[in-house]
Amino acid sequence: MVPTLETARLRLRAFRESDLDAFAAMQADAEVMRHIGPAGATRTRAESWTGMAVAMGQWVLKGFGMWAWEERASGRFVGRGGILEPYGWPMPELGYGLVRDAWGQGYAQEACRAALEWGYRELGRPEFASFIKPGNEPSRRTAGKLGAVFEGMTELMGTPCELWMHRRLRSALA
Repeated sequence: MVPTLETARLRLRAFRESDLDAFAAMQADAEVMRHIGPAGATRTRAESWTGMAVAMGQWVLKGFGMWAWEERASGRFVGRGGILEPYGWPMPELGYGLVRDAWGQGYAQEACRAALEWGYRELGRPEFASFIKPGNEPSRRTAGKLGAVFEGMTELMGTPCELWMHRRLRSALA
């Protein structure tokens, strides 16, 4: 049900039970989590398990969701990301999170580009949002490199955030 996507360095795949240790460690890292979710708080192992279950459940309920990201060469879990739309979200969002030692390697841009291309093609949607907390410069840079446009400030679950829109560019020849 969850498609596997491959990029030059990464495999985007369904979460597995064996991802829990690495995923829980990522979500227990305060520096990783400070820009994720409305509270920007760390999560317990149990909350991480629930997060994996929610990620998988979105695939069943919506036909899209979050992938676990692993390095193709090593099989090491390096993060998660994809297209999510939890209850109450105004529109589908391209979101991601990386383990800290994977920062600065271009993984987010590489995986998010694959997720966007998949979303445009398979879901037939012309646009996706990214809700970025003010001060999250790495995510702002990633959104810009992906071609997203800053639309202004908005609020998500009571938290101020920047709205960045990813829009499929249509060729004049298509």
